Amino acid sequence: VQLQASGGGLVQAGGSLRLSCAASGRTFSSYTVAWFRQAPGNEREFVAQISWTGPSTYYADSVKGRFTISRDNAKNTVYLQMNRLKPEDTAVYYCAAAFKYYTPPRSTDFDSWGRGTLVTVSS
Repeated sequence: VQLQASGGGLVQAGGSLRLSCAASGRTFSSYTVAWFRQAPGNEREFVAQISWTGPSTYYADSVKGRFTISRDNAKNTVYLQMNRLKPEDTAVYYCAAAFKYYTPPRSTDFDSWGRGTLVTVSS
């Protein structure tokens, strides 16, 4: 499956953004999809994950209560709604897909990756 993330931009602290991950491939609905992020000088870190059916989600503690992951399999798209953004959320955000649902998920568990989208949160 091929993935493409979009929706990044510059936002003030406390604001919101919605990222989209568009996928190509007939079996997209069979994949677990996750968002990771990487800030300059930092390792890539997990943000949120959603199972292929949609009801199971998993979040990093740092975003729990602020970010919401959802998916629309009919549109082959996964979303990440980010509210109450903080400067420490600044990073390049990537979406990734895997056949299995891992808890906790690691970047090495995911086979397909899209190009990232930059999110910058100003203070």
